[in-house]
Amino acid sequence: MRIPYFPGCTLHSKAKGLDDSTRGSLAALGIELTELSQWTCCGTVFPLAQDNYIGMVAAARILANAAKEEGGKLVTVCSFCYHVLKRVNYVIKNNLEARKKLNDYLEENYAGEIEPVHPLQICKENVGLDVIRDKATRNLKGLKVACYYGCMLVRPASEMNFDDPENPTIMEELVSAIGAEVVEYSYKTTCCGSYQILYDNDLVMQKVKEILNSATAKGAEAIITSCPLCQFNLDWSQEKIFQKNAGFQKIPVLYFTQLLGLALELPQESLGLDQHYVDPRPLLVGA
Repeated sequence: MRIPYFPGCTLHSKAKGLDDSTRGSLAALGIELTELSQWTCCGTVFPLAQDNYIGMVAAARILANAAKEEGGKLVTVCSFCYHVLKRVNYVIKNNLEARKKLNDYLEENYAGEIEPVHPLQICKENVGLDVIRDKATRNLKGLKVACYYGCMLVRPASEMNFDDPENPTIMEELVSAIGAEVVEYSYKTTCCGSYQILYDNDLVMQKVKEILNSATAKGAEAIITSCPLCQFNLDWSQEKIFQKNAGFQKIPVLYFTQLLGLALELPQESLGLDQHYVDPRPLLVGA
């Protein structure tokens, strides 16, 4: 099965481990991701002003180009990219004025026919959790994993239509399918501070500390996420938090596709496990 794929800017640079592990793990499950040609940045954030159509142009162009490919779907794994593409597509489908202005500007005739999908959805709906359970031959039994969704995947619920916005479970279902143990905690959809890391380190450190402490207090040994910025904030901040809080317990923060790749016995060097600030390899060597 071949599906068009939009990696986004960060996955070709800082989050290369997310890109490599996504392509590799889905390939092992029979899904070939075919990268769109000549793609650009999606715009990173969805414009807050409802009539800011120029802020939707980049995403609209990506969607229109994807519509020229076969399959009717567009896979993207970065939570920000998925959020922007999904919401712009929703606007194009439901706002005739926006659709006309964007198409006139781009000289396209796109009406929202592409379905932006996330690899978590592909795993559950196209591959099937039972198939993944059979293919996950690496023993992860006893590994306690907390799933972190953040803000972008689930909100706003009416537009994203991605699981329960308050208590999503699709990532936990995948964790169970590959044999690891799910850790339930209270902060899995709480914002990590996002881009405030550029302006207000103290705010982000406080948010990150709350999230990590909540997970480790419930026994988590690792956290998984889908967002490159969330992963960076949760990972990079830990040394600074530790310096100010001697009792702080560090915890590896992985992409969910890295854990999936391990379960599918992909080579560790292909998953980018060496790119993290809190090294996950000591924990996973015996997993």
